[in-house]
Amino acid sequence: MSVIDPGTRVSGRIAGPQGEAAYGGDGSGWVLFAAIIMGIVGVLNAIYGIAAIGSSSFFLEDQRYIVEGLNTWGWIALIVGIVQLFACASVIRGGQFGRWFGIGAAGVNSITALLSMPAYPFWSLAIFAVDLMIIYGLAAYGRRRPA
Repeated sequence: MSVIDPGTRVSGRIAGPQGEAAYGGDGSGWVLFAAIIMGIVGVLNAIYGIAAIGSSSFFLEDQRYIVEGLNTWGWIALIVGIVQLFACASVIRGGQFGRWFGIGAAGVNSITALLSMPAYPFWSLAIFAVDLMIIYGLAAYGRRRPA
């Protein structure tokens, strides 16, 4: 195993003190990605929840929902969206609680996305995939940073 001197170019990037690439070698990009995407999805869920509660014409009334009806589904989406916004803020502040809270919020949102599949199949699968990327980013790279 060879040790790379700091300042040496490694595949186009400058190596850091431990021989890792200096830009994003610690996975902080994944954690930031997870926080930003969780915030965006949280805002979208809150907006969709408000629209569904108000019986907006954005949603199709005659679609099948696994949970009761459109109004109930709107409350669920609004609550999940608010939880995701709190999780986003917690992940951005750092720490283990934020990481686990974010994983839990993304897990709950992935389940609700699958529950809305009868009404919106492609949108549900897209949100499910995004939630899996959030969970991966927080689980694989959200560990405690050394002091």
